[in-house]
Amino acid sequence: MIAKIGRGANIIGALSYNQLKVNQENGSVLSTHRIRETVNGEFTVNQLYSSFEPYLMANKRTEKPVLHISLNPNPKDSVSDEDFKKIAQDYMELMGYGDQPYVVFKHTDIERTHIHIVSTCVDRYGKKLSDSYEKLRSMNACRALEQKYQLLAATEKNQNPKEVIFKPVDYKEANVKSQIASVIRHLPKYYQYQSLGAYNALLSLFNITAEQITGELQGQSKQGLVYFALNEKGEKVTNPFKSSLFGKLAGTESLQKHFEHSKEKMKTAPAKEILKNSIEVTMHTTNNETDFKKQLVDQGINTFVRRNDQGRIYGITFIDHESRTVWNGSQLSKNLSANVFNDLWKNEGTQKVQNERQKTKTISSTASKNESSPETEKPHAHFDFLNGNDSTHSNTDFGLIESLANLLPITQGEDYEEQVFANQIKRRTKRNNQRGKK
Repeated sequence: MIAKIGRGANIIGALSYNQLKVNQENGSVLSTHRIRETVNGEFTVNQLYSSFEPYLMANKRTEKPVLHISLNPNPKDSVSDEDFKKIAQDYMELMGYGDQPYVVFKHTDIERTHIHIVSTCVDRYGKKLSDSYEKLRSMNACRALEQKYQLLAATEKNQNPKEVIFKPVDYKEANVKSQIASVIRHLPKYYQYQSLGAYNALLSLFNITAEQITGELQGQSKQGLVYFALNEKGEKVTNPFKSSLFGKLAGTESLQKHFEHSKEKMKTAPAKEILKNSIEVTMHTTNNETDFKKQLVDQGINTFVRRNDQGRIYGITFIDHESRTVWNGSQLSKNLSANVFNDLWKNEGTQKVQNERQKTKTISSTASKNESSPETEKPHAHFDFLNGNDSTHSNTDFGLIESLANLLPITQGEDYEEQVFANQIKRRTKRNNQRGKK
């Protein structure tokens, strides 16, 4: 079983996210603890919030008092509702949150049935509960619960120096090509996306971008794909890597097939309506772009905003890690198109552009004084979430990248040029052997 602990500031957002799944019949309230009961056993967001309010009002100093925990058994485990209730209760006790108010939601919108727990890390007296060694304590709790309820163990593989974990690329390391390979070989197996722009949105979480190139070969137009590693500012910092270095799945032809397959599959995906509702609720419960992104991250959703040089938003993309689908805003609803968000955050976008221009001027001025060539710092051209404090996947948020590393496999750091060469030798040897038999 894998546990993910998210911390946030907006409990309305966390409750709304889960209650929407209940309303859409893709979830249910399994149990509650220290929550006011209702006559018919059904709950609303306001009713649930009323039980948390005294705790949150008692301590206004803690920036992120909201806990949003998900417990994910192995998909092969068959866990009854009663066992889910006991697992949630035992987990909260083991983590030191047993006396806190909390709500346990069961999610059934994807094949991997799991539970979410919404609670607070501030007690009734306004004291913040300790989160020291939280990750280690959570891992120990999961191992104990696996034994108690006879769940399949989420064993961690022993890693050797040649293995590369599915994680953001570090361009400063020597094995950049192997790092990129470990990501792009597995993304199509886990995520649905319908365009190169959506694919790039997902790749940017791992500090990678892909570009399409065109040319002519013997009078015929040809298309190809190259990959780059990105730095912390979203700038390309490596020479291009041809897609052929990473196998067929990384090339244009396979991507086009994946786009078409995703388009068909996502047409009837229940996740679309749930994601749309979650975003609309967040729009009404936040006042600016930063809070909007952070609240969605608490729900396992990354937001990517694309702006032109004047600060106007011309594109917005959402990655839902719960259903593992990537959507442009306009695909979800006309009310979630780029123009709508541009009007919503117009002043904020203009201010960002002005800040960047002022930063560039300051750097240029300093460089001139030092009689050196001017250095220009530009934000990422497409995905501004990578810039500084706007990062939507920081360790203090929902921990999406860390969560992905738990869900996705560990792969060998292969050299694809050597692999292609070895395959060619095998084919030649096979052909020679067949000729020899004749």
